[in-house]
Amino acid sequence: MRRETAVALVIALSLPAVAAPAQTHLARPIRVIIGFPPGGGIDIVARVMAPRLTESLGQPIVIDNRPGAGGLIGTDLAAKAAPDGHTVFFGTIGNLSVNPLLYSRLSFDMARDFAPVTHVASVSSALLVHPAFPVKTVPDLIAVARSKPGQINFYSSGIGGTPHLAAELFNLMAGVKLTHVPYQGSAPGLVAITGGHVQVTFGALLSGLPLIKSGRLRGIATLGKARSALLPDLPTVADTLPGYEVINWYGMVVPKATPRPVIARLQGEVAKVLRLPEVRDNLVAQGAEPVGSTPGEFAAFMKTDMARWEKVIKEAGIGIKN
Repeated sequence: MRRETAVALVIALSLPAVAAPAQTHLARPIRVIIGFPPGGGIDIVARVMAPRLTESLGQPIVIDNRPGAGGLIGTDLAAKAAPDGHTVFFGTIGNLSVNPLLYSRLSFDMARDFAPVTHVASVSSALLVHPAFPVKTVPDLIAVARSKPGQINFYSSGIGGTPHLAAELFNLMAGVKLTHVPYQGSAPGLVAITGGHVQVTFGALLSGLPLIKSGRLRGIATLGKARSALLPDLPTVADTLPGYEVINWYGMVVPKATPRPVIARLQGEVAKVLRLPEVRDNLVAQGAEPVGSTPGEFAAFMKTDMARWEKVIKEAGIGIKN
């Protein structure tokens, strides 16, 4: 997809939804579609929020995991849902900003088919390795990767997801070639790395932190600008590769014609739940920073993020012609 079209796509997400009666009543269970299997970072965040959202909205929250094709199956399903507030798509950077840059043809159009609700959370990530892999620092990994080009494998949750982009940025900045092994979500990828089938990942702490603490994975470095309070002894990748920074994030969108009052209510209730101490503390303890932005703020955020990753996608040559 051309850059002009992709950027216009995100800008259009901030436009008002089609006019509809000014009502905010939700009359039946709310389906939250996630394009990945249970057990990954985004699934964890959704399930932390769900009980409180059920209370706040007065309707059960039903998590509907629809893995496959890097989140495209779930996105397509959400795009075709009735625009009445009873279906929400809970997506990642890959689903919401990157896939339109990767794929030449999609069964849906982000600008035409979706309206933003809120940026739910930003998520800390880390460079993780299998304990038997003889690497303990970022310089170690660079040295091994340079001595064995293409022979060190990393897993991702799918093409264009944050773990994939983070590794490709690492490849570009370090001048190495780690080989990509995509899975249908982070949970099956974690099974692969803990089983020794791949050596490396650039994964979210939401799902990786328990495995670090149990010794099933080794943390090498965190991916943010500063050290993580959850892993204060780990350096950042930027300590070795100045300027390296990767922030994962999750956000909610709804079918485009969803009435604006319903979108406003969904955003307000999500933001309120994210401010609850038990929810916020739970997420922060696992490496997720709650946000709860407005639809307009979320659209602007996606536009900026898309522009940042477009360069990496082009330089890494990871576009998909479908």
